[in-house]
Amino acid sequence: MNRYITTTLPYVNADPHIGHAQEFVQADALARAWRLAGDDVFFSTGTDEHGQKIYEAAQKAGQEPQAYVDHYAGEFKRLKEALGLSNDAFIRTTDPRHVAAAQEMWRRCAAKGDIYKKTYAGLYCVGCEAFKTEKEIIDGKCPLHPNAELKEISEENYFFKFSDYQEKLLGYLERPGVIIPEWRRIEAINFVKGGLEDFSISREAARLSWGIPVPGDEEQVMYVWFDALTNYISTLGWPADAEGDFKRFWEEGTTLQVAGKDQVRFQSLMWQAMLLSADIKNTDTVFYHGFITSGGQKMSKSLGNVINPLDLVATYGTDAARYILLRHLSPVEDSDLTLEAIREHYTAHLTNGLGNLVARVMKLAEANLGSDDITTMETQPLSADSLDDFQFNKAMDLIWAHATRLDEYITNEKPFAVIKDDPEEGKKMILSCVTQLHAIASMLAPFMPSTSDTILTAIRENKKPENLFPRI
Repeated sequence: MNRYITTTLPYVNADPHIGHAQEFVQADALARAWRLAGDDVFFSTGTDEHGQKIYEAAQKAGQEPQAYVDHYAGEFKRLKEALGLSNDAFIRTTDPRHVAAAQEMWRRCAAKGDIYKKTYAGLYCVGCEAFKTEKEIIDGKCPLHPNAELKEISEENYFFKFSDYQEKLLGYLERPGVIIPEWRRIEAINFVKGGLEDFSISREAARLSWGIPVPGDEEQVMYVWFDALTNYISTLGWPADAEGDFKRFWEEGTTLQVAGKDQVRFQSLMWQAMLLSADIKNTDTVFYHGFITSGGQKMSKSLGNVINPLDLVATYGTDAARYILLRHLSPVEDSDLTLEAIREHYTAHLTNGLGNLVARVMKLAEANLGSDDITTMETQPLSADSLDDFQFNKAMDLIWAHATRLDEYITNEKPFAVIKDDPEEGKKMILSCVTQLHAIASMLAPFMPSTSDTILTAIRENKKPENLFPRI
């Protein structure tokens, strides 16, 4: 099967945060599981680099916008190695190929008659890079950015005929599994049934020059969301498709977008309407994850509770960070995570748990088994079907249940003692332990790939590895 998976594009006006890391690692685990199952996978990440927030942040930093976004794009690229990501592409919305694709998307929607120009006055949220309708404003504020003042702006912009796609979007949203979890699908349906309003898709270049020029009108630049959403197909080489990736993975493959819970309107409604307008296949599934809080509060520098993913990796290592993000966070609900909890999970489940188990088994094997005893063992990867519901934490709980049973077997059956009195039976017991450890390591591959490789190598060489998770 051909499978396409993509994260959203982080907005590069700040350093990567733990929420970005969660989304990237979730997508990576899926990509790795599918590849192990024999699927042909295209996994994309990237950065969103245009818009008002970027322009203002660059000005505040005393930099040209391009230099500003180059720096932050570099910070996000660092996550590939830090988190052990296996993405095939990293698309930047300032890439010439993306600019060309966004302009082609505009042309196709315009040719369909879905773009028109009008003067509009409204309240604009810089944080969302969007005008806010009356029903989206609570107590005079944008609920997503309550500390920012809405700006009253009047200007001539191009608009997309979002309202014309109400029935088609409802038809799209009726498809089984088009949004995961189910309650987000209901949320999307209710939003559409509440009535869709045409949305602005351009800004005056005189007010905001940092954007992609509108085809045929240099006085306007594209609204950042219209521009950025096109990345999901520009990364595949659309529209030229010289390598055939768009045809193979989007048109003929199964497509999945991974996004945060605040993205429903953009990913499952606006983007899907754009695809309908351009006569391009809609996304098969969008999976929405929850947010991460710390100590019951939203993470912020002022509270001092921000968890930087690069710092997390520097302290605990890549696979330990992946373990925390996949097992100890809910895939779909908001989750609370503190530095104290991370340390506790690391010590209990990795240092004293998996790490100790590997040392116990391989010490027994190295001391009592020869190379002839360790026959070729078939890799038993975790079934990709087990991740179809995106329950990463439950899949890892299953692996740790296997590890717990193996640890209990060694404690209760005492192969280290049996081999002294009955070498043949003791060898059988130790070989059984190695076989079970091999299965555990194989199942770990999508989640903790380096740890999986280290254990499997240790088994092949019949040698106890260095301490997998040192005490911190």
